Amino acid sequence: MKNRIDVCFEELKKQNKKALITFVTAGDPDMETTEKCVLGMFENGADIVELGVPFSDPIAEGPTIQKASLRSLKAGTTLDKIFELVCSLRKKTDKPLLLMMYINTIFKYGTEKFFSLCQANSIDGVIVPDLPFEERDEIKDTADKYGIYCINLVAPTSHERVRTIAKESKGFLYVVSSLGVTGTRSNITTDFNTLLAPLKDEDITCPACIGFGISNPEQAAKMSSYCDGAIVGSAIVNIIAEYGQNSAEKVGEFVRSLKDAM
Repeated sequence: MKNRIDVCFEELKKQNKKALITFVTAGDPDMETTEKCVLGMFENGADIVELGVPFSDPIAEGPTIQKASLRSLKAGTTLDKIFELVCSLRKKTDKPLLLMMYINTIFKYGTEKFFSLCQANSIDGVIVPDLPFEERDEIKDTADKYGIYCINLVAPTSHERVRTIAKESKGFLYVVSSLGVTGTRSNITTDFNTLLAPLKDEDITCPACIGFGISNPEQAAKMSSYCDGAIVGSAIVNIIAEYGQNSAEKVGEFVRSLKDAM
């Protein structure tokens, strides 16, 4: 069976549209709210949703997602409960779902067990921000065995490595917009034309999407003009922090505004 991420990008390409990928921290403030937010995002135009697996020391995250992680852990979120959430979501949606998490969580859980459960619960891919590309073999073979895509990241400092990483990538290439941690930014100054130039080569077929710091419809439209889509996380997590269990409707409205702009 084809990976849902590939199907998604093929469909968008046919329609000449860009992908909107959104993020929530699973279990913040509780699993029921996460499920409502995920379904609301899909209903309002999100093409792919990343579920953040809370971690006690999320080094790539800014304060917004750090706080969400702590709220989620306080509420008793575990990886097993996240798999239960995905199982429940799969009864209501067939759109691509990813887990965004730290490598320690996978190792602690057991790499084989983790990827087999990803397959059993129809997770399409994982993003591991603290796993360098050069160390991808730590999980790649097991992920491949179960048909789970490991999404690679490139940053403004990747330069000549962009082409190498893109050639080895499946699903989509996660382009980190700016140096530093996640969080909304008022201004993104990276020269994407130069950074993404290697992706124009004919032998590179993997789509690329820009994330980190996109906080409003204007930025989403601008960032997606350079590539195949935009990724929005902290701005959504901020809404959930403000509205808690009543956030699903507000999240849906915000996602709709992003998609309309793109």
